[in-house]
Amino acid sequence: MVEILEVIMIVSFGASWPLNVVKSYKARTTKGKSLGFLCLIFFGYVAGIASKILNESYMSSFSSKWYVLFFYVLKLLMVGTDLCIYFRNYKLDKKRN
Repeated sequence: MVEILEVIMIVSFGASWPLNVVKSYKARTTKGKSLGFLCLIFFGYVAGIASKILNESYMSSFSSKWYVLFFYVLKLLMVGTDLCIYFRNYKLDKKRN
């Protein structure tokens, strides 16, 4: 039950990332974005993944609880994509100025 609640939290927290990535890509600017915020969220997902990997109890039952780590990795990829788009947009902003 604990893992299911954790997955609900991760899915709820991260459900907006795909939309945010598309919005960032289309906006072609960093205005309204915070690099610090993106880095903090990215670091948080890295820490969450590390905590799962280092948790012996979780790893011993990984075959039945793999989905928890899957969602952490999926959201890490979304935030990482948004970070890449941020730097692309930063370059575009510099070109315009």
